[in-house]
Amino acid sequence: MKKRHNVRIILFCTLNTHKLDMSKLLGGQIGLDDFIFVHRKGRPKEIEIEKSDDALGLTITDNGAGYSFIKRIKEGSIIDRIEYIQVGDHIEKINDESMVGRRHFEVAKHLKEIPRNSLFTLRLVEPLKAGFCNIESRSSSRRGKKVSYGTGKETLRFKSNGSVQIENAPNSIVQVGIDSINQLLENFLGINDDELATQIWETADGKLNSMEFADAIDNSDLEELGFTDDFIIELWGVITDARAGRLVRR
Repeated sequence: MKKRHNVRIILFCTLNTHKLDMSKLLGGQIGLDDFIFVHRKGRPKEIEIEKSDDALGLTITDNGAGYSFIKRIKEGSIIDRIEYIQVGDHIEKINDESMVGRRHFEVAKHLKEIPRNSLFTLRLVEPLKAGFCNIESRSSSRRGKKVSYGTGKETLRFKSNGSVQIENAPNSIVQVGIDSINQLLENFLGINDDELATQIWETADGKLNSMEFADAIDNSDLEELGFTDDFIIELWGVITDARAGRLVRR
């Protein structure tokens, strides 16, 4: 009998690198020639933190399967001063509340709502050092011919409902819009999150005015963020400016 690995020990997978590079987290993009590296669960750790500033200095991402991770740590921030917290750590609990099953922006919102100058506890699970295995190339063949999924400039995007679609790489207008949304998010939530900004941009697709855009947000998982009416109007403003070419990429 073949030995079967327990999938519950897998924390996350990265594409084309064994390093803890959360920009390569499996769940966003994958190509036919990509390699998958598995990172297993290491030790859990609980850390008590005093929120001495409004922003903790964390950027959070998730794998689309209910696990959120620390993607980046801002230099000189509260979290940067705590040596036990590292990029790649899974945020399992905040105080006694489980974060498993939540999207990354929900976790970020929860952290932002913790009052300043209060103490809270993070329960983290770190990836096992050198805990990966090279599975195999994602290249595939059928009857001797390589399967084609476009020109190579497209992206396989995995949606939260499990569907997969091929999308063109963002053009300059889209990227300017996403960058501008990101700037607003940083001001509003204290996070810089390309995935969330992209989701907001896509939610605005086909919407003709701010009311339609607001309704689309209210009927999506973005509603959990509790955006104010004024903030939604600001988002709509940068989206329409980007569409009209009135914004320049920095």
